[in-house]
Amino acid sequence: MNFDAMLSQKTQETEEIILSFLPKEEGNQKTVLEAMNYSVKVGGKRLRPLLMAETYRMFGGDGEIIKSFMAALEMIHTYSLVHDDLEAMDNDEYRRGMKTTHVVYGEAMAILAGDALLNYAFEIAASAFERNPGDVRAERAMMVLARKAGIFGMVGGQVCDVEAEKRQLPLSKDQLLFIHENKTAALIQSALMIGAILAGAEQTYINALEKIGYNIGIAFQIQDDILDITGSEQELGKPVGSDVKNNKETYVTLAGLEASARQVEALSKEAVQLLGQLPGEHAFLDELILSLIHRTK
Repeated sequence: MNFDAMLSQKTQETEEIILSFLPKEEGNQKTVLEAMNYSVKVGGKRLRPLLMAETYRMFGGDGEIIKSFMAALEMIHTYSLVHDDLEAMDNDEYRRGMKTTHVVYGEAMAILAGDALLNYAFEIAASAFERNPGDVRAERAMMVLARKAGIFGMVGGQVCDVEAEKRQLPLSKDQLLFIHENKTAALIQSALMIGAILAGAEQTYINALEKIGYNIGIAFQIQDDILDITGSEQELGKPVGSDVKNNKETYVTLAGLEASARQVEALSKEAVQLLGQLPGEHAFLDELILSLIHRTK
């Protein structure tokens, strides 16, 4: 089976796992449940849970525990997008070709849907303890999930991004990389690290995966900045040029398109080289990383 066929199959399997954890749309809170589910069903590459599953398999994992963490991580990622699209943030009306949650359900319900997805994600992850009481691996995985999603991870990066945009002050490359490391790379690091932790990998390998996740996340975000200039709304399923519209400083505005493209190449090459030093079969993971970093949509 070629890479594209394998990717399609594995993405569909990941999609089914995520959807199986969605709550039923019933009760007095039905509207927010509908908004939560709508946000998740908008779809996407399911990159983070897919990376988690592949890393888990690479280190010999074969249990069911990975599924709850896959779903939890995707819900955390989705909540961040729901809030990112709000008028107070990027004020985007479309994501992946569909109307954003705040456009469909209103700003107040979108805020609540994001809050609910974040909380529900930890409910799902915590369910692993019921099925595996006393499991130290699950405890470590939960700590990584919480830290990488929180103020010392994604939320922290978002805070710096918002403040920089509000002040409209020039950013240094180090400041911009801090934002990218936390806002984008942290959840990718989380995916790789949790997959390895739950499979029982050695700490040295988990540390290496954290570095690989950093490279993937930074390259992914720089490529996103490039596509915001060179891509088309039809291909991307969301408005292009939003960074310019919001006077947002990006890696491209600091370094230029050509230098940005070279940095994407260097980061992705190093990520694959580091991955090659780890045990287990990871040919598909190599291709996945390269395809995501060098994507055109």
